[in-house]
Amino acid sequence: GKHSSDSAPLFSSDSEAEAPEEAAGRRGGSEEAASGVSGVRARLIVCILCYINLLNYMDRFTVAGVLPDIENYFQIDDGKSGLLQTVFICSYMVLAPVFGYLGDRYNRKYIMCGGIAFWSVVTLASSFTPQQHFWALLLTRGLVGVGEASYSTIAPTIIADLYVKEKRTSMLSVFYFAIPVGSGLGYIVGSQVSAVAQDWHWALRVTPALGLIAVLLLLFVVREPKRGAVERGGSSPSPSAASRPAAILTRFLLRSLIFGIITVITGVLGVFSGVQVSRHLRRKTPRADPYVCAAGLLLSAPFLYLAIVFAQGSTAATYVFIFLGETFLSMNWAIVADILLYVVVPTRRSTAEALQIVVSHLLGDAGSPYMIGLSDSLRRSDSFLWRFRSLQLSLLLCSFVAVVGGAFFLATALFVESDRTRAESHVPAADEPIVVPKSGRSTRVPVSSVLI
Repeated sequence: GKHSSDSAPLFSSDSEAEAPEEAAGRRGGSEEAASGVSGVRARLIVCILCYINLLNYMDRFTVAGVLPDIENYFQIDDGKSGLLQTVFICSYMVLAPVFGYLGDRYNRKYIMCGGIAFWSVVTLASSFTPQQHFWALLLTRGLVGVGEASYSTIAPTIIADLYVKEKRTSMLSVFYFAIPVGSGLGYIVGSQVSAVAQDWHWALRVTPALGLIAVLLLLFVVREPKRGAVERGGSSPSPSAASRPAAILTRFLLRSLIFGIITVITGVLGVFSGVQVSRHLRRKTPRADPYVCAAGLLLSAPFLYLAIVFAQGSTAATYVFIFLGETFLSMNWAIVADILLYVVVPTRRSTAEALQIVVSHLLGDAGSPYMIGLSDSLRRSDSFLWRFRSLQLSLLLCSFVAVVGGAFFLATALFVESDRTRAESHVPAADEPIVVPKSGRSTRVPVSSVLI
């Protein structure tokens, strides 16, 4: 009779970790008592979520690590290979609101389990695509977005229901460290496994096995915290490899390895420095978060531009500019997630995550791989020089987009303080609708119409 709109009716016996009396009587911080999850288990949950997030980004960039092999295997050009990422992002973007809606209403753990299991099966299936059926690889890469949408929209909201204020920011920064680390590892693992096995298909068979482990960890270790309880009960949220000459192959693998390592290091450094700078500036201004995000993007733009310009000449200078550009570019990852969570009421955070995913990917990587692939149209001849030059001109667009993004973050600073205050001061109305089961389905009725 106490089922509320922000509980998890699907398999709800596991959704609330402990009875309120047990949680309140346990020693620990207010977050533990309010969320119903012990401090040790909460940290373990964050580690598991980070592991799965790392797998997600490993899978995304495994394809990038073997993209030349895929192009040679299917005999396709840059435009068609760019579709692999585009169809994935489009699927991910369209399905994110669906899982955001479900995540705000049902058991988040079981939704993630189903999504990750489906993602692992589809990824494994994509590694058996016949040479004559490139469309099948496109289809399976699109279906991978189903699993990733079920996870990315929900996992940050679980962390938000475990911690508040500085602890939440710290845990989110740990969670988003998995993005650069997973991206770099995916690039490295993809290229190295392909080289060792002499077959790019094996590169796509690494993450599905690790995905099975993730499902088991979710089922038997993770417990879903009570939604918004930490705010209410605690403090306020503040050609193939075999056919290439050995020298060319060695150079390609070495550069892939170097680029992957740079991505890992800069991602970790950028996320960490962004969080630390934001934490220090919060003492001086409540608008610190959007300011740091804007500064990171605006500072990354010239270094990305220089990295692209110097790519034809000095290799050392290119790597230096890539290092600086990616470091500044990574500063906003954890902070953006924190902003989103503290300007939205707890019971609508999954939906907000879904909306953010849709907008960001719609304006970003949904079409960008295909747009960069269209660089083929800029070629004046089919020479190696013009293949390089056309890609170089296309990639210059990234610097421009970084500047536009920085401007939008500066605009965000005008509103973030008032939005956060409204979210923190939100108190459910006394007559707010509740969910009452009716013939196996849920229906909403006003509290005043229920006879007690």
